[in-house]
Amino acid sequence: MREADPETQRRIVNRLKRARGQLDSVINAVENGGSCREVVTQLSAVSTALDRAGFSVVSSAMKFCITDPEAAAETEDGLTVEELEKLFLSLS
Repeated sequence: MREADPETQRRIVNRLKRARGQLDSVINAVENGGSCREVVTQLSAVSTALDRAGFSVVSSAMKFCITDPEAAAETEDGLTVEELEKLFLSLS
């Protein structure tokens, strides 16, 4: 994540903040007796936002690893393309 361009990083942070807000809504709905539909809908939104943020992180790292594998190995704690593939698959 260290090598992500500022725009990509901004989009990822925005998604994560949106997910945090949606999670707060889920917690409030559960604490205050919200409907099952409301809770599940918000949980789905949180899950989607987190998945998209995760895919963006892995995608950004993949681009960096493919264009400069030696630098990626140094700056991303030795993360290899194979490890990135495992990370990507862990999101599904």
